[in-house]
Amino acid sequence: MSTPLTSTLKPAHTHRKWSDGLLLVVTLLALWQVASSLLGADVLPGPWLTFLKLKSIMSDEDFPENLRVTSVAFALGCAISSVGGVCLGLVLGARRLAGDIVEPILMAFYAIPKITLYPVVLLMFGLGLYAKVTFGVIHGIIPITIFTMSAVRSMRPVFARAARACRLSPLAYARYVLLPAAVPEVLAGLRIGFSLTLLGTLIGEMFASQSGIGHMLMIAMGRNDSQTIMALASLLFIFATAVNLALLNWHQRLIKAS
Repeated sequence: MSTPLTSTLKPAHTHRKWSDGLLLVVTLLALWQVASSLLGADVLPGPWLTFLKLKSIMSDEDFPENLRVTSVAFALGCAISSVGGVCLGLVLGARRLAGDIVEPILMAFYAIPKITLYPVVLLMFGLGLYAKVTFGVIHGIIPITIFTMSAVRSMRPVFARAARACRLSPLAYARYVLLPAAVPEVLAGLRIGFSLTLLGTLIGEMFASQSGIGHMLMIAMGRNDSQTIMALASLLFIFATAVNLALLNWHQRLIKAS
């Protein structure tokens, strides 16, 4: 039940949160401009030059197609990483023996530099969509699996006893007990998996594609075009930050509700 005091505090807290965020953005832009002045615009373009270059890139006739290619590959990779990671984490978390065996293997696989796997993926899938999706999934699925598995393991034992008393099927147990109990931690894993899947997709486009944002970055790097590099990096940074803030807000609401 809300009181007049809490109703007054909520708008004040929201206003402070937005003002702090605005102050952070202004500070980062100021530091960026100072660094650009010290290093030179050829090495590090300033915010205004980067914005103008980004505007020019987005108005180019080839940009929508490159954006579509990256979006499709990333969406597929993110969906496979999320669904596969959550399902695998639920199974490994519920089956403790299997989880104890598989977890060190997953961690060892995740520690392997992904660049060593690129030749294998390229031989399997060639240049194209499937290789980029595979790169994204390789990066994103393991963190989601680990977070989900840890959430299930930390679940209160009374939930499992109640499910056995109600004679729930394994699918019903996962749907109505495991997943709702693990949702806050699963969202934390999804936040990390989202960022890593995006990273893997872009790296895949650099090495295994002839189109997409990653391919544009690779061309700009070959030409030493710092303005294009900063413009595309800023676009990706804004997108990743916006999605992560949305997931963080959802995560915090679930924690407060639980």
